[in-house]
Amino acid sequence: MNLDSAEFIRVGTSYFAIIERPTISKDTEKIMISWNKETIVNDLGKDYISSIKKYYGFCCIPLHINYEREIGDFYNIYHPLDFDIDNESNIDLEELEIQIPYTLQYIKHIFGEQYFLGLDYLKILLENPTQILPVLVLVSSERETGKSTFLKWLRKIFSFNATYINADSFVNNFNSDLNGKLLVLVDEIITDNQQITERIKFLSTADRNKIESKGKDKEEVESFYKFVMTSNFEKNFIKIDKKETRFWVRKIPSINKNPEFDKHLYKEIPYFLNYLVRITFSTPKQTRMWFTPDQIRTTALTRLMNNEDENAKYKVFEILNEIHENFDENEIHIAPKDIQVISKRIHGRNSLELSEIRNVLKSLDIFPSTNSNKYEGYEYLTYGEFVKIDRKGRYYTIIFSEIRHFFDDSDDSLITI
Repeated sequence: MNLDSAEFIRVGTSYFAIIERPTISKDTEKIMISWNKETIVNDLGKDYISSIKKYYGFCCIPLHINYEREIGDFYNIYHPLDFDIDNESNIDLEELEIQIPYTLQYIKHIFGEQYFLGLDYLKILLENPTQILPVLVLVSSERETGKSTFLKWLRKIFSFNATYINADSFVNNFNSDLNGKLLVLVDEIITDNQQITERIKFLSTADRNKIESKGKDKEEVESFYKFVMTSNFEKNFIKIDKKETRFWVRKIPSINKNPEFDKHLYKEIPYFLNYLVRITFSTPKQTRMWFTPDQIRTTALTRLMNNEDENAKYKVFEILNEIHENFDENEIHIAPKDIQVISKRIHGRNSLELSEIRNVLKSLDIFPSTNSNKYEGYEYLTYGEFVKIDRKGRYYTIIFSEIRHFFDDSDDSLITI
């Protein structure tokens, strides 16, 4: 083992080795691994210990320009970029643009009519990494769109400050892989777990997070996560409501890529970073997430929001259709709470909320009785059978023949999920 290229440090009372690890691309990447004092003494001698740089502890200060490894007597775990950024020399923008044709073409492909907002987003990541930004999601049911390439490109630019995780990681107990990260990359997300959605929303705007490692107590740390995700499911990769302002969803068209496109893209990174620091923002900061909801609203986002309404309608109609088929009744008396209880039995954790049920009935111009009255309602038993049951309350009267077209397979208005 050749230790000449290794750097050793002591943080608190623990020792670490900083070494270059080979990669598949035949490059190397700098990593830090725990070491022990006895091994250092055995390999390098007792006198070497006194020359090792010592720090009180770790800190995480995200800097890409004028990076500092040492902040006072603390070791900065945020990684410097692998590329030099010259933000002082007078370099002509047009000359830089000539150096980055693949990059500019690719950004236009990803952000389309929001091209300049896309440049703003990337410029903010580079110059102001603690700025809160919307959750960026690239969606398309088509293949070969370049969605995953965008994640790989960001990982190449920001190195160890970006990490890949899957959706389930948001609800796992151990989350130390998020510590000190700028970018959280999720490829091919699809989840109906509302807990995951709420966790993403919270972390996208939180300035602190609790990190837990195996065998260690939880530690509260500063956080500045930016989420970038992709999905093949345009309409239902996640559940969000119509008032949500934290998601920026873009539908990405297919692209015919040169087989060497990624290599060209990576080669242009140094020039692109120097380009970013020289262009001006197309829009000033206007909200805590920089952009206004109107600026990042897209057809893809609207489709996602509206899909929740369609799913709720489908589930309500599914229940009403089951009741009609079981009892052959055209007039159905039922309350939103009854539908919710049945939905919990049928749909499990994806069951309907009362507000969703009321909104569906309201959209059909169906309203409850003015007073609380006795009515013959319905119940869904655990073994899959509907029964009638006497109830009392403000119920809705639904004439099944008036909503039958929602179940007609030949009707284009049939809702599918």
